[in-house]
Parts: sequence; structure tokens; C-alpha cells
Amino acid sequence: MSAVLGFACLFVGLVIVNAVYSYQSKHIDPAFGSTFLFQIKMLPLFLPANLLIGYGVRWVQHSFGQLTTALVSAKIVELLVCLLMGYMFMQEMPTWKTWVGLLIIIGGFILMKWK
Repeated sequence: MSAVLGFACLFVGLVIVNAVYSYQSKHIDPAFGSTFLFQIKMLPLFLPANLLIGYGVRWVQHSFGQLTTALVSAKIVELLVCLLMGYMFMQEMPTWKTWVGLLIIIGGFILMKWK
């Protein structure tokens, strides 16, 4: 149960963080002043996002028993979130090379866990 809760927290926290940066890259003027003002306005979102990510890593680590496994699995979740943000904000469709790269990373994760 803690793994499911951990992955859910990771997913929600990473969606918040990546959505803020994706929105900024698409809709905010790249000048320092407007970017700075946008980041100040978004600060209240980063505390809950960081708490969700932190507790997500903690619960995944607790269920898997290794911090390395938890962090690598968090990176896999982050890659999936990045694909989602790319599609939502930039209408980017992943190519076959994207999926092959993701499969290589997942294969490395499985190899790392293999006893």
C-alpha cells in the first residue's frame, strides 16, 4: 500500500512542478522581471509539491527497502510526467525513439533490482 501511495504522491508532486515550468516556458515572457514575478506567484505551489515528492520518495523507499531504487523509480515517473507535460503544453508527440529510451531506462531499473 505504501508503494501505491508513494507513487501517487510522486506523480502529483511532479505534475505540479513540471506544470509550473511548462506553463512558464509557453506563456511567460522570458524577460527577467516577468519570470521573477511569475516564480514569486508560484511559490505557494512548491511547498506542497516538495512535500508530496519527499513523502513519495520516503514511502517508495520504505516499500522497496533501498533509496537508490526509490530515486530511480522516481526518475521514471518524472520522465512519464515530462512526456505528459510536453503533450499538454507543446502538443509534442513522443516518437518511437522516446519510447525506446524509456524502455532502456526501465530495463536498467530491472537489471539494478535483479539479484
